[in-house]
Amino acid sequence: MPPSATADTSKTVKLERYNSYLRKIHSTKVLNASSKVLFRATLLVALVLLLLFAFNYHPLSDSRAAASHHLHRRSFLSTGIFSSSSSSAWEKRVRQSSTAKRQHGLSVLVTGAAGFVGSHCSIALRKRGDGVLGFDNFNDYYDTSLKRARQNLLEKQQVFIVEGDLNDGPLLRKLFDIVPFTHVLHLAAQAGVRYAMKNPQSYISSNIAGLVNLLEVAKAANPQPAIVWASSSSVYGLNTENPFSEEHRTDQPASLYAATKKAGEEIAHTYNHIYGLSLTGLRFFTVYGPWGRPDMAYFFFTKAILHGKSIDIYRTQDNQEVARDFTYIDDIVKGCVGALDTAEKSTGSGGKKRGPAQLRVYNLGNTSPVPVGRLVSILEGLLGTKAKKHLIKMPRNGDVPYTHANVSLAYRDFGYKPTTDLATGLRKFVKWYVGYYGIQPRVKKENSHADDSA
Repeated sequence: MPPSATADTSKTVKLERYNSYLRKIHSTKVLNASSKVLFRATLLVALVLLLLFAFNYHPLSDSRAAASHHLHRRSFLSTGIFSSSSSSAWEKRVRQSSTAKRQHGLSVLVTGAAGFVGSHCSIALRKRGDGVLGFDNFNDYYDTSLKRARQNLLEKQQVFIVEGDLNDGPLLRKLFDIVPFTHVLHLAAQAGVRYAMKNPQSYISSNIAGLVNLLEVAKAANPQPAIVWASSSSVYGLNTENPFSEEHRTDQPASLYAATKKAGEEIAHTYNHIYGLSLTGLRFFTVYGPWGRPDMAYFFFTKAILHGKSIDIYRTQDNQEVARDFTYIDDIVKGCVGALDTAEKSTGSGGKKRGPAQLRVYNLGNTSPVPVGRLVSILEGLLGTKAKKHLIKMPRNGDVPYTHANVSLAYRDFGYKPTTDLATGLRKFVKWYVGYYGIQPRVKKENSHADDSA
């Protein structure tokens, strides 16, 4: 091969190698550039997705915090706390209502004050000169107009009701900051055995979470108050021993309501043991009377009889009559006041127990069970109208066939002694009922003299 040809071939090879090198460099630059673009695009997409996720998804803790904030704001708005112009006026009402008018009088926070038992106890305490501050959420479990009417009664006795929820810790702490309560009468609860099958969560929220929240605030208070609270005869559940004694077993609840009240008794034991809170539980037995609850049999039986509607009267599965230890409201009030008066001081300070504290549980009943059929007969006589009775077997809805209270322990410790029989108590209830609802029963004139003397 000629020298010139060899030189040309060498130049051509070198040129191809150089071009190949340039192509590799170019490819590398393109690849790097593409990688950067892809990375940036991926990052941008990720950020967009993250933002969309944040706007459309709320973690459970955030939703709870939001709900708590809403509840806190709503409760404080309802009492005027957020308004600087009315804050001092609100606090003044709280203090005035809580201040005792007699020497060595109690200062009592009554939860559920717009309720049946709560309103009666608040009035009784106020009339004897104790300081009483009410607390109620005015829920719509039954007609709220009845609760507002009770509130009006309390206002006439200069008892102020703070509208709020037991689970609103900031509001409760605010009240304890303003007032050094000596006692708490805790009557707020989700009541009713059968309603638990429709709305079970309301029982957990009020009867368990609400109780714990109240005890948490009370344990940190200085001074710690003595607490008297409403348990229930329902805790005896499937117990077959009679009459029901505080020593009988209560580990077989027949309803969710009963289970929450039993849980409350165990929670009370815990806070007494750890924090030195003085706690007294009262097991009420079928309370009735004026200003009562519309969901109770005596109340809706009266309404049905007056409107000519049929009423269901339960019989047990073995065809026996269902009976209840009906207890008149005035007797229950005496029991509540007696428990308050004999409650010892809590022993804790700053959330720490300093010594053993009082822990008690009592039955408050009438000690005289009456068949539901007998209750209906008494109402028929008082209303002058025959009831349209529908006898049916008791459904498995949490009701128990029989209750009977042994109250010897309450009698021994604070002189509890019921004095109102069912006929007398129902006469007073019917008189209130027809007056409140503006009804003229057929025998009103015939019984007017007897009613006036009752």
